[in-house]
Amino acid sequence: MRVVMVGTGYVGLVSGVCFADFGHEVICVDKDPQKIETLNQGGIPIYEPGLQELVIGNVEAGRLSFTTDLSSAMQSADAVFIAVGTPSRRGDGFADLTYVYAAAEEIADHIEDFTVVITKSTVPVGTGDEVERILSKKLDKDKYAVVSNPEFLREGAAINDFKRPDRVVVGTDSEAAEQIMRDLYRPLYINETPILFTTRRTSELIKYAANAFLATKITFINEIADLCEAVGANVQEVARGIGLDKRIGAKFLHAGPGYGGSCFPKDTLALVRTGDEADINLSIVKSVVDANDRRKIRMAKKVIDHLGGVDGKTIAVLGLAFKPNTDDMRAAPSITIISLLQKNGANIRAYDPEAMNEAREELEGVHYAENAYDCVDGADALVLITEWDQFRALDMAKVKSLLKQPNVVDLRNIYTSEIMSEMGINYTSVGR
Repeated sequence: MRVVMVGTGYVGLVSGVCFADFGHEVICVDKDPQKIETLNQGGIPIYEPGLQELVIGNVEAGRLSFTTDLSSAMQSADAVFIAVGTPSRRGDGFADLTYVYAAAEEIADHIEDFTVVITKSTVPVGTGDEVERILSKKLDKDKYAVVSNPEFLREGAAINDFKRPDRVVVGTDSEAAEQIMRDLYRPLYINETPILFTTRRTSELIKYAANAFLATKITFINEIADLCEAVGANVQEVARGIGLDKRIGAKFLHAGPGYGGSCFPKDTLALVRTGDEADINLSIVKSVVDANDRRKIRMAKKVIDHLGGVDGKTIAVLGLAFKPNTDDMRAAPSITIISLLQKNGANIRAYDPEAMNEAREELEGVHYAENAYDCVDGADALVLITEWDQFRALDMAKVKSLLKQPNVVDLRNIYTSEIMSEMGINYTSVGR
């Protein structure tokens, strides 16, 4: 099938490349000429393991191309995906749909024969109705169908999530659109992937509900971690004990400094806003948002308390991205934690395998190191914020020798108290 992907951000690029790898002819369109030039030269504007190899392979096979020209891209297109950004406006929960609606306007100008227009962007309930209204101003109803097809990609594991998903959700009441969506995802039938066809509004809400629930699990175990510290229990063993219950499951029960990234912070706020507009008090989701904000502050306080104050001290921070295997700094806990440590007089030295360029846009007054050991050399304490694999097997004897004082604050529970104690390291972690 001929597929057009409007937007080459994280979702658009990964989705477009994977559809091409399924065998479809895919053209990715973006208004940013520099980004398109980078992609045409084999570069990747984001960090995602395995993505560059897939881009190069599918370009060479003639299934994938990049352009700024939507008009030429849409010639004979069967499906057009809208995969542009929907940032939270002013942080108040309103999803900014400017780019979505602008894409719909432009798409409407280039549709000639029946085309399925699919919202891949995360959008509030009812957005598809507005996209349909925009198209209807310029097109007869037999020329298009508007479909919701939310993404469920985890940064750092997006290719596997697209090719081996837990489920695919499609919102449409058009039989013709449903058949095209089935053809697009036909390669997944081999793996017996569940494909849920539902109404468009239900599909839009499924995305927000899923992210809110996962954010709730993270926030729940973080609060249990605080209780564990107060009563002398071990949060990792608590998480295992409850995670073995199949009704609960073990995923997203890892205590830490709170959730971040492009999805959970934005989508929980947007869901709360949707509830407010419908006069429904989503008190649980509101509490999750508030608790996660407090969590980051609490983690900074944990560092300060562990060191008896940080004024004038040099803190080595390992891990800046909101999670490993990505360079995404959006709403990363490290931003709040580092900023609060700086406000309390700390000097920050930091290292992250991929996110330091992005971190420079978010943080001021931070010295960036060349590697983990350079980062800790001469510091008063090491603070682990993001659990990159390379931080899981540090030579802790070397770390101790490089530190001015043997202080380690492990906000991801990478190491054990027993080993750190045996080495004479003044160690603290989360919920243990």
